[in-house]
Parts: sequence; structure tokens; C-alpha cells
Amino acid sequence: MPKQPNTETESLTGWQQIAEFLGQPVSVAERWAHTGMPVEHKGRRVYASKEELRQWLGRESAGEPVQIGNEEADLSAELKRGLSYVKKAKKRARP
Repeated sequence: MPKQPNTETESLTGWQQIAEFLGQPVSVAERWAHTGMPVEHKGRRVYASKEELRQWLGRESAGEPVQIGNEEADLSAELKRGLSYVKKAKKRARP
């Protein structure tokens, strides 16, 4: 019997799991894959590593805060933190 992957550290299988991990619709996950998001195609299936997705999100966000939602995440606090970042960035960008 094959070893079951550790769901926290192993790969995601299929667009639905990848999209859920990203907190996005399947169509967005597919579009991001076309723009360089790390996914692997094996036959008709697609796979992605959670760790590689986290690293890719960090690079793509260009230093902006990124939070992948989960049961333990305080999304309200993360939203406030993200809005604070945007406000500070706008102040720095003003001439």
C-alpha cells in the first residue's frame, strides 16, 4: 500500500486542492499556473508543492504581506495588517 502524504508538507493534487490552498477560484489558480506558478503536470493530473507555492507567492507579492488562510488564521487581523501596508506604501509613493 502506498504511503499517504503528510497533508501539511506534501503536494496538492488537482486544481481544486491547489485553489483551496491559495484561497482562490480554480480559474485563478489555472491562470496563475500559466504565468509561472510552480505546478507539475503528470498525464491529466496537476500537482503542486505547498512549500513551493508559498515561496512563489512570496516572490510574486514583491514584499507585500501574503497570508494563506487556514483554520488558525485570524483573517481580520491579516486584513488590517494588509491595509496598513497599502496605506504606508501609498504615503511613500506620494511626491
